[in-house]
Amino acid sequence: MVIWHLTPDAPRVPFLVSGGQHANLQFGTWPIESGQRIWIDYRVLHQDGTKTTGQVAGTWNFNREANSFWYLNVGPFTDGDRVEYRLRGQSLAGPRDGGTFNFEVGPKLHLAILWHQHQPLYKDLQAKRPQGAYRFPWVRLHAIRDYYAMAAMLEPYPDVHLTINLTPVLLWQIEDYAERDATDQALDLTLTAAARLSAAQREELLSTFFEADWHGQIYPWPRYRELFAQRRDGKLFTTQDLTDLQMWFNLAWFAPEFQEGPVSLPDGGTASVADLIRQGRGFTMTQIEQMVGEQLTIMRNVVAIHRRLQDRGQIEVSTTPFYHPILPLLVDTDQATIDRDGATHPTRFHRPEDATVQVHQAVTFYLDRFGHPPAGMWPAEGAVGQPVVSLFAEAGMHWIATDRGVLERSGQYGYDVQNPNVLCQGYRAEGEAGRGLAVFFRDTRLSDKIGFQYQRYPDPREAAMDFLRELKERFAWRVNDPPNRIVSIILDGENAWGAYPQQARPFLHALYAALAGDPEIRTVTFREYLEGNPARRVPAHSLTALPQVYDLFEASWIDENGSRSGNDLGTWIGEAEENRAWDLLRETRDWLDQVKTTPRRRVRAFDSLYAAEGSDWFWWFGEDQTSDSDADFDDLFRQHLTNVYRAADHTPPVTLRTSIVPHTLIWTFARPIASIRPEDQLTIRTNCAGQLLWRIDPDGPWRTDEMIPAGGVMAAVHRFGVTLGPFPASVRAVEFQFQCAHPGCCGTDPCCRFELRRIKVTGASSVPGAAFGEI
Repeated sequence: MVIWHLTPDAPRVPFLVSGGQHANLQFGTWPIESGQRIWIDYRVLHQDGTKTTGQVAGTWNFNREANSFWYLNVGPFTDGDRVEYRLRGQSLAGPRDGGTFNFEVGPKLHLAILWHQHQPLYKDLQAKRPQGAYRFPWVRLHAIRDYYAMAAMLEPYPDVHLTINLTPVLLWQIEDYAERDATDQALDLTLTAAARLSAAQREELLSTFFEADWHGQIYPWPRYRELFAQRRDGKLFTTQDLTDLQMWFNLAWFAPEFQEGPVSLPDGGTASVADLIRQGRGFTMTQIEQMVGEQLTIMRNVVAIHRRLQDRGQIEVSTTPFYHPILPLLVDTDQATIDRDGATHPTRFHRPEDATVQVHQAVTFYLDRFGHPPAGMWPAEGAVGQPVVSLFAEAGMHWIATDRGVLERSGQYGYDVQNPNVLCQGYRAEGEAGRGLAVFFRDTRLSDKIGFQYQRYPDPREAAMDFLRELKERFAWRVNDPPNRIVSIILDGENAWGAYPQQARPFLHALYAALAGDPEIRTVTFREYLEGNPARRVPAHSLTALPQVYDLFEASWIDENGSRSGNDLGTWIGEAEENRAWDLLRETRDWLDQVKTTPRRRVRAFDSLYAAEGSDWFWWFGEDQTSDSDADFDDLFRQHLTNVYRAADHTPPVTLRTSIVPHTLIWTFARPIASIRPEDQLTIRTNCAGQLLWRIDPDGPWRTDEMIPAGGVMAAVHRFGVTLGPFPASVRAVEFQFQCAHPGCCGTDPCCRFELRRIKVTGASSVPGAAFGEI
């Protein structure tokens, strides 16, 4: 009798054994003969130093040609076990020894999740007082919904380790509210007694305080829904109605944890709005002030909750260059990867010194708040390139991350990112003078499924199981060398949740519970993967042991809309509007040199300049990305440049008064427009998907347009719109009806009444007062 084992037609299943799993051993004997007996003697060495021994008999399965095939089942095993076994056999011809084998029991894959938390600078740095210095409220509102709770949610799942990226410009703004009495225009409206509101303030309140996801944040609350319908129907608001609206706009943004009951905070206090939620209506100004106090309490604990979890080793807090700039573009716009037909480079912007400052300011800011320097950075928009590797390495970074599309275009011939053994690992990028760091490349598909697809699943557990299934089918069951394999999942940790039922809490809890209980997947932070964690049996991966990625391609996480295939930087440069913005930035930067000022002499001037270098303004310029917020971001960008001159005691040039983006009038249910001019563009905007039926004049033919997703990214409010006009001078009116297609719509919601709306086309437009809520 001859015994053989682990041939291609006789494997161990699974070949990589994880905790809780059995191993099905398959083997063959030759020749076929009666009286054969097969077994294994095994020994299991456990993590605590103990061992278990035993014997398991094999079972005959079938004969094929001259061979007999056998199987036996052994296990289950515990994570960390080392299993050794010897295959033995006996037949009429005597005993046979099939050899000794062994395997380690452990996960098949490391998983690194990174939630990226960011908002651009909404503050006028030249404002004379902190009150009302912020144009938009999104930092404050996301803080009470996302920035604290997204970290605190992890505490019940100590076996789930992940990374949270907090940009310095975001944390600085949170501190500005919590420690320096800053407010925004919406907060000032909230804190103004309804009886004292001017006519303009009343209209602004009614126009902007329904800026929330209709189906997720307004309709679930009976009083807020009632007020929304009241506004939609054009009914008058009493003083009490206005007071209740002031309260509900804010209450709807609190995280569910604070809406449902008291939450214990790291500073020893608690925060809750549960009593106010239960009251529902009839609020007083004293209660509004109490509610705002709860907001500030939460904001004061944002850094503390992250610090606590990081000190425990459960999370890693990473950072980004201070104002979130596209670092390769600061270094040299001439080298920018753009491949859209008709795109051109602007006049060269070449300020590597600014890129260095943005990185080092981030490190210093982080050190002051967390007591040690960061180990890694998520470069703004995942924008990397060979020229910026040294900037990160010289600042002491151990790792950066970007998208798989960058790896695909790196090197002389590119990398086969469809091969999980190519994608699922850390790489070493070498900069100048031998300085290097690790680079991780995210899986785009699974990251996007969390960001854009799983909210549509009726059962959040089904969504979590789909994530794990794909993670295993595409990666865990296909990679070799499991201790060295890692998949990176990276996406916004704030904006996706507004589209999920209950702010994604059921989904996130289902996901964390599934990950915590799955022996085949081990979640890690990037630092943990590199340094190792013996307590969790995560081996170290030294920089020198990582394979080198050659010629790290200059690109971001995204392939510009309308460009040729492949990740690039075209979302921020190359179109006329984008290049005009780069020209204004370059002219302002050159002017600072001309007047011979320095960051030390004019701190505020350079702060405003660095803020204008942020990526967010350039994202919305051009046609590759569009929203109904483009004009607002244009205004903020030029405001920061204007402040450079003002902070240096000079008059800003008149060129900064001219808009880069054409301004469009926006009609919403909360902010209807009575009339427009023929030359105006008109955007009909809703917070639900659907169709717009419209016509020009009462006798014109009806047309139907699908509502197009229109951004609203920073507010995390999903918007849809159709833009009409400009119109011929002969047009007298535009009529339209909106038909909601939201999957959660019951047919009786305020957005579903399919009523006819009419806007006059006249010589002068009639638009309510300015609104903050166009983001």
